[in-house]
Amino acid sequence: MQMYPGCSFLGWWILLENISTSKGDAMTTCLSPSVYAMICKLGFEVIEHRDISSVVRENGEVCWNTITECVSYAESGLDYCKSVRLLGPLCEAVHLHYLSLTRVHFDIRYASWFQWTHCPELFPEILDALQSLQPTAVPLSILKLTSCLERALGDVFLLLGKECPFLLRDLLASQELAQVFGLPVMNVLKVFVGSPHGLNLRNVLWHGFAAPQEIPPKYCSMLVLLAAGLGQLLDSFLQLTQRSLTRRCFLTLANLKDVSVFPAVTTEVLSMLDAMVKKSPVIPGTMTPYWEAAISKFRSHRFADCVILLLTQLEAGLRRAFATVNGCPARLLTAESTILYTTFDEMLAKDLSDGTANQLPLLLGEPVMEFLWDVLNHQEGPRIRDRLSHGEVRACEVPEGAAHQLLTLSIVLLLRLAPLGGLHADVAPSEGATVQSLVSIAEGYRSRFHPASQLKKQVLSCQESISSWPALSLPEGGAPEAARLEDPCETEACTTLIVKVMCELCHHLPGHHRDLNDLEGLRSEKWAQVLRSLCGTSIPTLYCPRAVLEVLALLQKVCAQCHQVSTQVLASTERRHQQWLNKTLRSRQRQNYLRMLPSIELLSPVLRLILLLVALELVSVHAVRGKSTRDYQQYVKFLKSVLQYTENLATYTSPERNKWSETVGLSHRALLTMWAFASSCVISLRCSSQEECPI
Repeated sequence: MQMYPGCSFLGWWILLENISTSKGDAMTTCLSPSVYAMICKLGFEVIEHRDISSVVRENGEVCWNTITECVSYAESGLDYCKSVRLLGPLCEAVHLHYLSLTRVHFDIRYASWFQWTHCPELFPEILDALQSLQPTAVPLSILKLTSCLERALGDVFLLLGKECPFLLRDLLASQELAQVFGLPVMNVLKVFVGSPHGLNLRNVLWHGFAAPQEIPPKYCSMLVLLAAGLGQLLDSFLQLTQRSLTRRCFLTLANLKDVSVFPAVTTEVLSMLDAMVKKSPVIPGTMTPYWEAAISKFRSHRFADCVILLLTQLEAGLRRAFATVNGCPARLLTAESTILYTTFDEMLAKDLSDGTANQLPLLLGEPVMEFLWDVLNHQEGPRIRDRLSHGEVRACEVPEGAAHQLLTLSIVLLLRLAPLGGLHADVAPSEGATVQSLVSIAEGYRSRFHPASQLKKQVLSCQESISSWPALSLPEGGAPEAARLEDPCETEACTTLIVKVMCELCHHLPGHHRDLNDLEGLRSEKWAQVLRSLCGTSIPTLYCPRAVLEVLALLQKVCAQCHQVSTQVLASTERRHQQWLNKTLRSRQRQNYLRMLPSIELLSPVLRLILLLVALELVSVHAVRGKSTRDYQQYVKFLKSVLQYTENLATYTSPERNKWSETVGLSHRALLTMWAFASSCVISLRCSSQEECPI
């Protein structure tokens, strides 16, 4: 990567110091002028008293006509500016209405209409937030409410549609929701949360652009009323169509434990973060309340609230650093509707949109970038921000560990982003060891969810499965029958090929493992040791080229099929053995079982050989970057042939097919391909010495 033009690392710190501002700084907003006007001004320009009875009746029924009449249209579609102006007084009336309600009265009027959201318990909390003096209470409520609504609207979409859109704006623009709620109602939602041309409350908050005081509480109140009104419209639609709403199950963040590398947050660490927030030059004074609220929520065991607030502010802080080191300070602001926001996706990318190298990875360091990719981006990872913001995870089920990890990461990032002589100098001597420990953990992090890391887990899991195969022997009384069925020629040919391929692979093992060169080696503990050793090899994972990712994807599929075969073998041997003992096998089933046993004896070394091949290809996967186009295509073709063999093997060994005899011929053809390819020296196993492949 190229460094920022003309800047050393010291120069970066100076840049950070220049763009960072003190708590009394002049930079008071991260909203661009047009976005600021839309959110903070337009809805207050029309001064008009609206009677709440024209908006919602005594029984809580929402008068949709009153609301939809405030939405204006131009030749090109919705007139968002005029709509916000006209909706402003309505929102004010709704807000004053909610401020006048007690919890009991609120529940009596509205509780039944929130059931469709699958999070009815959220709305009384929002009522408390509207009546609270805490500056972050309303923004946090909108963050949770928009997430909840998106998930619930997706469930409604699936009443008529098949695949729910991932983005809220696409969901709100769908014909399916318009059919349920009506197009005028969907246009109201677009004004509030569904378009960058409108208030766009969801995005400006979830991406960390809006300060607490920039979000008028009346818009939160209006969203609550809209949620109740949508529930009423949905109820009418379900009664009319005789349909029932099926709610999708929430996801869990179970795999979060794989990135739980930092120790639990102690009182000392929490106090340290509190002090850093107050002094950090990369946190504008306008955003400090979010950080303070996150720490307060953690102390009160409101872990989901803590995590939500931290995610938005980590994005805001990293955007600040991103804009600094890449020399694009304008990217700190919300973009206009015609330009994309600067979000995590762009900040964590290798290159900027203009093709120049992103300098943020050099500033943060590769391990921290790997951690951020694991937590936020990798498909197999927790993707905690996406899943929370899109409502895929129930807020009350966010584990405490998520808050621990993000709070600790915040300390590391604040230290990393502080100018020289900044926060480091403020750390008390008694806290120095704690800080150093956290920094060391961060600097030693290696990806858990990159495809290469996932492949390592797959290999070791498959190895354990194959190692658990029982020692097979002919059942009592089966020897004469088995002798009549036996055809050893092809099996012996396979065994010979296994040894040949094995010898070729051994040339590419580190020296102290090269005695694994015969069939007995594959059956011994040495095989497992070699796999564990290979999977312990460090492999660069950040920003892998497309060719590397393509190869890793193929190897993952091969490994997955091997694991499926192993699982099927274990199930079949146990089931058939028990049936033989119980004498419940018919004649044809007895013959099939007797054919199965020698086939499995052959499959064991074949699968072990393939697993070794996968592990060797994994540790040398970056060698594909040096291949010519022709060699790379040949290499991929070979891997696809191995994948095809394992897929066929999984089919033949399935309980439905049970074609054990055919697996011998199938294996023979696959081994011939492997031997031919290995002999031609095209396989990219190029770890010819321990120095070249440190294990």
